[in-house]
Amino acid sequence: MAPEINLPGPMSLIDNTKGQLVVNPEALKILSAITQPVVVVAIVGLYRTGKSYLMNKLAGKKNGFSLGSTVKSHTKGIWMWCVPHPKKPEHTLVLLDTEGLGDIEKGDNENDSWIFALAILLSSTFVYNSMGTINQQAMDQLYYVTELTHRIRSKSSPNENENEDSADFVSFFPDFVWTLRDFSLDLEADGQPLTPDEYLEYSLKLTQGTSEKDKNFNLPRLCIQKFFPKKKCFVFDLPIHRRKLAQLEKLQDEELDPEFVQQVADFCSYIFSNSKTKTLSGGIKVNGPRLESLVLTYIDAISRGDLPCMENAVLALAQIENSAAVQKAIAHYDQQMGQKVQLPAETLQELLDLHRDSEREAIEVFIRSSFKDVDHLFQKELAAQLDKKRDDFCKQNQEASSDRCSALLQVIFSPLEEEVKAGIYSKPGGYRLFIQKLQDLEKKYYEEPRKGIQAEEILQTYLKSKESVTDAILQTDQTLTEKEKEIEVERVKAESAQASAEMVEEMQIKYQQMMEEKEKSYQEHVKQLTEKMERERAQLLEEQEKTLTSKLQEQARVLKERCQGESTQLQNEIQKLQKTLKKKTKRYMSHKLKI
Repeated sequence: MAPEINLPGPMSLIDNTKGQLVVNPEALKILSAITQPVVVVAIVGLYRTGKSYLMNKLAGKKNGFSLGSTVKSHTKGIWMWCVPHPKKPEHTLVLLDTEGLGDIEKGDNENDSWIFALAILLSSTFVYNSMGTINQQAMDQLYYVTELTHRIRSKSSPNENENEDSADFVSFFPDFVWTLRDFSLDLEADGQPLTPDEYLEYSLKLTQGTSEKDKNFNLPRLCIQKFFPKKKCFVFDLPIHRRKLAQLEKLQDEELDPEFVQQVADFCSYIFSNSKTKTLSGGIKVNGPRLESLVLTYIDAISRGDLPCMENAVLALAQIENSAAVQKAIAHYDQQMGQKVQLPAETLQELLDLHRDSEREAIEVFIRSSFKDVDHLFQKELAAQLDKKRDDFCKQNQEASSDRCSALLQVIFSPLEEEVKAGIYSKPGGYRLFIQKLQDLEKKYYEEPRKGIQAEEILQTYLKSKESVTDAILQTDQTLTEKEKEIEVERVKAESAQASAEMVEEMQIKYQQMMEEKEKSYQEHVKQLTEKMERERAQLLEEQEKTLTSKLQEQARVLKERCQGESTQLQNEIQKLQKTLKKKTKRYMSHKLKI
């Protein structure tokens, strides 16, 4: 079970200091320790609209995020609070409270736009908080949404003439929740009662016409419709008399308007039940370290004067995690081989079988932990390291076998060597006694277990080194005729030649085994990579279908409102998406793996 991170209070994640956005290292340490998947809820809105109150409620606390009671904005930059998710076990809820937009003290809204964009990029649920009704003034205050295509890129190199389109954004943008505070009107249109969600959809209707005024009216509405296919709206009554609003965090629920208390409870319940785990393109679930990497990548891009790019952020994250995945896989391999292997192995095949089992598990570890491995570079690195590990084990096995056999020869044959030195076999009939003793000792050597793959080579090398001794004993044995001595010499030569031929054959068998093992290793990499690519293909097609469905729904809405110009633009985007989907499907089906 992953450890829970329960930050006792909020802390700054991104400081807004003298017009510069700077990451707080202490906050990154907190994120790096969160191994659980994260649900990230960010809230944005004009300053002094009560954003922090809602975030404290989501944290289950009466206070935490600072609630200002004056016309000054209290929250600066982006603040973070990490708490255990109340409804999703093994998940962490990350709450992001942002600096109030439109603070008169800042002078310009450059950083407002960046904070708005960062809240979009980092969250899985984006809450926009405003006061009163959704009128044109409220829409005008939400003009930041119209700048998103100038603040965020989905791809590092968009296609020519491609308007960094909303289809790309939909695939990674968060769900949208609009909270309306101090709402005092009846929810109705044309005399008919509306739910908050229906009120939001009604407020997002486009006006007919092509004048500049019509375009300005429609632009923020179109952006919300395009970028956020999943939308939700909550309205909140005034919680208490305005004179007591400054004490809101100190008041008990019993002292507040019951309707307001229920509305806040409904809002929290919805967020807890419906906010999704932060997920990147390809179905990659975000945990604390991944969120940390995203923060660093986006802030670095902004600091350099570049636009934060989702594709680049994912690739930067992949570089870090894929490198770690290689090390994790190698560590698993080392652990498994350390537990299973006892050197020297009796045969090369025994060692190779152990290697193959450990290699398969190591590849599985890498496949589970890696993503976006462009051109399979990291898997190739893993394959190279596993090949080296195998070769090192084979070398260690050979050395261990040589050492074991040499030690055995020393123990078994040293008494014979002492007898030779003592002249025991330098007498008539001594040669046959020597040969008999030599054969007995060879048999004893062969009976010793766990000698390994060098057993025969080490023995034959030893016997060859003693050929001069054997020949001397033969020549001094007066009981043998010259003819018998010649026959004996030929027999020894024949046995030596046969032993050499058998050693060559054994080396060829070992070579063949190594070649077969390399092929099996390659096929294992291909097999697991193919299975992963199939899963990724299915995920990609699901994302494309989701985006296409969103576009079709958007087109239907625009057609219903008879905005023919916008409908034509959407039709072009849909056709482009359908072509892309068809190409990607065809490419995946015909793609040949190259590792």
